[in-house]
Amino acid sequence: MYKKKPFFIVFEGVEGCGKSFQSKKLFSKLKKKNIDTILTREPGGTKSSELIRNLILKDYFSKDNKEKFDKYTDTLLYLAARNEHIKNKILPALLKKKVVICDRFIDSTIAYQVYGKKVDIDFINNIHKKILRNVKPNIVFVLKVSTKISKKRLIKRKIKNRYDNFSQTFYTKAQNSFIKIAKNKKNYVILDSSSNDNVLENIIFKIIKKKLHI
Repeated sequence: MYKKKPFFIVFEGVEGCGKSFQSKKLFSKLKKKNIDTILTREPGGTKSSELIRNLILKDYFSKDNKEKFDKYTDTLLYLAARNEHIKNKILPALLKKKVVICDRFIDSTIAYQVYGKKVDIDFINNIHKKILRNVKPNIVFVLKVSTKISKKRLIKRKIKNRYDNFSQTFYTKAQNSFIKIAKNKKNYVILDSSSNDNVLENIIFKIIKKKLHI
């Protein structure tokens, strides 16, 4: 018997791993079960956070323009979007005992900014102490994908942002970082998302059904 409770689900992984697709599938399955669920994403999720997302993700630098955001400016923009998102969407939903599904959260910041761009982790941790407001995921699905499949999926994308155009070396490094973050942590589940069938979505739903006692 399902008893309404706050539950925070996060999907993490590199571009082309299918996390947005799987988060939508899970949202749809929970809604069909009449579970009070919201689907959101990072960076973004609220009007103000989406404005910051547009600034971060669009290809705002032409190839001949050498001026780019400093990596700390970039990181601060992500954290500013997260602050708005937690305060105005995630926390209020959890307080109303809703299930929250989020496409990316803090591990993306660690994988891309810390491991990828060598931003000081203490810098991020200190800001997180202020903005997270004790919000922690109950479960994090890390989706790993083969290089060949992620490449194919990215080619098919109609709308791209600058994160879809990084080198394969960067994606491999980022994926290894996600796996490293997830290793030996009880609330993390690493799943292979290379197959284009519905097996993975059923595995994810089975895990969540058990967690929520549906």
